[in-house]
Amino acid sequence: MNKELILAMDDLEKERDISKDLLIEAIESALVSAYKKNYGTAQNVRVSIDRERGDVDVFMRKDVVDVVTNPLVEVALEEARAIDPEYELGDVIEYKVTPKDFGRIAAQTAKQVVVQRIREAERGIIYEDYVNRQSEIVTGIIHRISNETVFVNLGRTEGILPVNEQVKGERYEVNSRIKVYIMDVKKTTKGPQVFLSRSHPGLVKRLFELEVPEIQDGIVEIKSIAREAGSRTKIAVYSDDENVDPVGACVGTRGIRVQAVVNELFDEKIDIINWSDDPAGMISNALAPAKVEKVIINEDEKSATVIVPDYQLSLAIGKEGQNVRLAAKLTGWKIDIKSSSQYSESADDYIEDEDLPVDYNDNIEEVELTDGEEMIPSEEDTAEKDAASEEVVEIDE
Repeated sequence: MNKELILAMDDLEKERDISKDLLIEAIESALVSAYKKNYGTAQNVRVSIDRERGDVDVFMRKDVVDVVTNPLVEVALEEARAIDPEYELGDVIEYKVTPKDFGRIAAQTAKQVVVQRIREAERGIIYEDYVNRQSEIVTGIIHRISNETVFVNLGRTEGILPVNEQVKGERYEVNSRIKVYIMDVKKTTKGPQVFLSRSHPGLVKRLFELEVPEIQDGIVEIKSIAREAGSRTKIAVYSDDENVDPVGACVGTRGIRVQAVVNELFDEKIDIINWSDDPAGMISNALAPAKVEKVIINEDEKSATVIVPDYQLSLAIGKEGQNVRLAAKLTGWKIDIKSSSQYSESADDYIEDEDLPVDYNDNIEEVELTDGEEMIPSEEDTAEKDAASEEVVEIDE
């Protein structure tokens, strides 16, 4: 080793934040192994590197004992005191035993250690960078495709887009650019592994944050997202600023903002609705574009029965139940859809039942919804519900 290597370590410490002291300690440890490999493993040695000049010294270490049983690691008390009268039993005495050709071994070993530590440090920096970017989106270039798994070049590392995080119907081509959601980052012996997703609901959220300045500024908040990747997404938005229309802000002039997101998702349909603290209002909004006549809430079971006009039943349910399924995910409520005629028939059967329980409607709230009105039960609705309740009690008696 020489002074140039020490200067190189100083530069590494400044440029790549690799501690010089830790680097030298690692080299010293590696040199101990190198010495034993070349000069005998039974010896107890210590290697010291001068922090300024880079000089390397090897010291043989022996324990001071009364009776020597292994001369490679022990020295008699009498012999030790001949060197220094202060030595006592149990002390450790060191002899300088640096071989003449050890400089070549030291330089080679130091180079290997430095290269390894640089690689480890770079992997650590990349890991910290991407682990702090979890739940964000990045743009990469598709590098290769192997067994349907897509590998994306992210610049400093390669991301993995597994089959189960891909969107059915999307086509991935080598050398094409793609926006992906960072789902997870893990440490491995070969460096950090960045797992990506195109189907995660978070991708939709981040895309809207990029396109809608009001979301970036915190004026509009995305409250909930329900997604069936490649087909349809429902997103509920809210703003506490009365002068801001959250849905309009997300749609943009002539739909330019939402269209940018749709294009990135390869024409996936997106429904944007107003968030409401009122469960009935929220459920009604979530079933858009279907129109809702009435919502019956059961707080205990967190379920709702939604009444829609007969001609709106198929629209409310959606193709293969998709609309009501997404509405349930978006709101967190169990939703049962009935047409007006179905509800009327079931209500008649229910009232005629002689075994009707007295407290059947204690936890149920019916909410009538009309166009242009807030989805909150009116005083008349409440009165009608109370009257119905009293009627049922009389029947039971």
